[in-house]
Amino acid sequence: MAGIEEPSNFSKRLTKIASRFEHRDGEQSESRRPRFRYVFLDDLHALFTRDITRAGLRDLLRRDARETLRFYTRAVDLESTLSLPWYQRYPQAAWKIFMALAHRLSPPRRLAFAVAVLAAILGWTKFIIFCLNIEAADRSSGAFWIVISFVVIVMLLFMELRDKLDLKGDLEVAREIQFGLVPSEPFSEGSIKIWHYMRPANTVGGDYYDIIKLDDSRIGIVVGDVSGKGIPAALLMALLLSSLRTLVSAGLRGTELISRLNDYLCANIPLGSLVTLFYGELELASGKLTYVNAGHNPPFLMRLGKQLERLPVTSIVLGFLAGSAYESQETCLGNGEGLLLFTDGITEAFNEKEEEYGEPRLADFLQSHADEPPPRLIESITEDVVAFCSSSRPSDDMTLMFVARQS
Repeated sequence: MAGIEEPSNFSKRLTKIASRFEHRDGEQSESRRPRFRYVFLDDLHALFTRDITRAGLRDLLRRDARETLRFYTRAVDLESTLSLPWYQRYPQAAWKIFMALAHRLSPPRRLAFAVAVLAAILGWTKFIIFCLNIEAADRSSGAFWIVISFVVIVMLLFMELRDKLDLKGDLEVAREIQFGLVPSEPFSEGSIKIWHYMRPANTVGGDYYDIIKLDDSRIGIVVGDVSGKGIPAALLMALLLSSLRTLVSAGLRGTELISRLNDYLCANIPLGSLVTLFYGELELASGKLTYVNAGHNPPFLMRLGKQLERLPVTSIVLGFLAGSAYESQETCLGNGEGLLLFTDGITEAFNEKEEEYGEPRLADFLQSHADEPPPRLIESITEDVVAFCSSSRPSDDMTLMFVARQS
């Protein structure tokens, strides 16, 4: 009949249409699959290669490995084993390192660590006996104990990593709080301009600087350094800051202020903790500076003509002896001159050869870069110290303050 297709032709057309859809779906699925696969591989590649530098890998293999070994062995007396024959030296050194590691773990983890080490010794002993054919030994039993050791060690590593990540989050919050306690923006009033920079050796540190408004015509400039670093030093830094500001709010000034601060610190900080402090009262109009240097690094006064003067120590450190007398001295900051205050993290930075950066090197650097603007000068100093340390990371907090009188 007309208008009615033969079954064979109709089935052919259905087959053709179906194949066309299959071809289209196949193209779409093929286009989707590589895209998903490539995105996955790109994400994986970016995860493990982003921000990777040759210097970072070099630090991982050299500096980080050396500092890790030093961290775990700094309380271990390995020198006493040097005079022993090798068959006694290495076992004793290994035993001392094992005990040092164990003491750093909590009691349950200490037990797990001991089990892992014993399992590793047992497994490798069985494996070596099997390889040497000393006697009939089951290779699988040695592998079993090695796997047990590996699993326990990995479990302990993940537990310690979890603790570190939790602590790191807390430290980041503490870092934000600490930087919120000190001035964040440069100071400018009249002819006096002040720039500052602080870089803790760890996430938080024990350096301290401050700019305190004393009255309409004077400001207090403070740079201090608490002994130690890390969390204990940061807590003492916060105590120093709050104590000093409280005494200033009570109306105390000059040597009386520092004497009262010393007595308070002697009564409230742990025995053996010390604070070096430079406290100055600067008159904004005249540039007259009355200061107390309590055991702090003598600042550099940069006169015109690239001449350098030092503001010497006037008294002993804070927190050492209650009732100590503190003396002040005076100087004047002339127009176009500047005062650089710093902590010992700058001058006592060491390189790989255990050479100290030192104050003479800093003085030479200041004279050769005296024409640089103060913000750039501070940046240049820190860059020079970091470059001097090379692969040895600066081990102490670094703080700089530059006070300039510019018309």
